[in-house]
Amino acid sequence: MSTRRMTHIVDDDAMVRESAALLLRAAGYGVTTYSSGTDFLERLDATTPGCILLDIHMPKMDGLEVQRRLAARGVDFPVIVFTGQGDVAIAVQAMKNGAFEFLEKPYLNRILLDSVHEAFERIEAAAEDQARDVQVREQIGRLTPREMQILRALLAGLPNKVTAFELNISPRTVEVYRANVMRKLRVRSLSQAVRIALAAGVEPYVSSHDS
Repeated sequence: MSTRRMTHIVDDDAMVRESAALLLRAAGYGVTTYSSGTDFLERLDATTPGCILLDIHMPKMDGLEVQRRLAARGVDFPVIVFTGQGDVAIAVQAMKNGAFEFLEKPYLNRILLDSVHEAFERIEAAAEDQARDVQVREQIGRLTPREMQILRALLAGLPNKVTAFELNISPRTVEVYRANVMRKLRVRSLSQAVRIALAAGVEPYVSSHDS
């Protein structure tokens, strides 16, 4: 398992920290432990994605305050909150603050491992989505203004002849531009081109004759 799968255990109870750390290390995760919310916020490297295991009840700074400060920093790591039995209201508040999951102490090891695994699946899915968004913007950015018009006309479902009329060019020229769009977007079908355009937020062509 990659060391980028880093977990952060924030709990003032040394036994809880050590037990969770042993379990996660045995499962192949990287682990850093913190005895307080203040210690965690001071030492956290927000440039490396990770999962946070956060106790709610801690002296000086509780887990809810830690969540608020993470949000203020723009840190959106998945947070698994540890709560005591009967702390449903606090757990609900933590979820409203963006917590990924909450576990009541004492928790089952299997439940903790499943929750951490799901948290990293979310991290990796978000990273894939971000990479895909960057790729889509790069692909769209290769198009000339005229090619963008052709793509927008395609989104609007305009036939070549109608597109040619709208843009005051020949149907054959429309075909050439469409081929250029397909090549620059690196797709083989019009449906693939449409999906990329939709993902990039491209707006369909609106006829000037309709205004």
